[in-house]
Amino acid sequence: MRNIALATLAAAASLFADGASSGHGPNKQPLMAQGLEVDENVNRSIDLNLSFLAEDGSERKLSEYFGKGRPVVLNLVYYACPSLCNMVLNGQTQAMKALETWTPGNEYDVVTISIDPRETPNDAAEKRKTYEKAFGRPAPGWHFLADTKGHAKMLATQMGYKYRFDEGRNQYVHPAAIMVLSPEGKIARYLYGTRFTSFNLKMAITEAREGKGRFSLEKALLLCYQYDPNAKGYVVLAENLMRGGALVSVLVLGAMLWRFWLWEKKRAKQHPSAFSSQPAAR
Repeated sequence: MRNIALATLAAAASLFADGASSGHGPNKQPLMAQGLEVDENVNRSIDLNLSFLAEDGSERKLSEYFGKGRPVVLNLVYYACPSLCNMVLNGQTQAMKALETWTPGNEYDVVTISIDPRETPNDAAEKRKTYEKAFGRPAPGWHFLADTKGHAKMLATQMGYKYRFDEGRNQYVHPAAIMVLSPEGKIARYLYGTRFTSFNLKMAITEAREGKGRFSLEKALLLCYQYDPNAKGYVVLAENLMRGGALVSVLVLGAMLWRFWLWEKKRAKQHPSAFSSQPAAR
């Protein structure tokens, strides 16, 4: 039994090593996806003097959207994004709708900023119309801004949110995440993926209001997303997920067999007569 348990654990180690050395391992990401992990700068304050262009074309400092006693949900997207940005915004909108009585402008605010310096206040205004309609009710505290003076990149650096432009495909490569900040502009939480539960969003807003910041357990989900040049976007690599599931299964089985071997060994010591060899029958 001991040998079986050791063999099982050895198989788990081999599976992990194979995953790490394969072309889909964490160190073998496609070139355009490398270095795009989010650095969680929890409890760091952003520069509220950074300015952006509002939907009406006026230049506004971030300080105008903070300091009102309400936490701020912050998105870094670009409005012409063909897929991922819309998926993130759609998921956020659904979670916001599920908060029912909570509305941007009352319990919290939302600031969505384009990372593409080519986009204009008109692009921001059009995007706002789209998501006000999707939200289904007035959202006076949801603001859509365009970049100016390269401040979007500066803000992203402060947030630990990394992205780059793929000139060959005329697209930005970026993570799927939203951030929640305190009313004073201190980073409180990062939420990842394209679907957000209303519970997680509400808890993040509540904690941010109280000035509490904490790191996200969900950060590992980003490891499942990689940039696939053929698919022109982010895809979930089934092979990685299957390898991860197999690794967990093997580890659990090995641990169970190991515990059973220890129990068997202990029982043999307590009742040696029950495990003694019997003379062979003639």
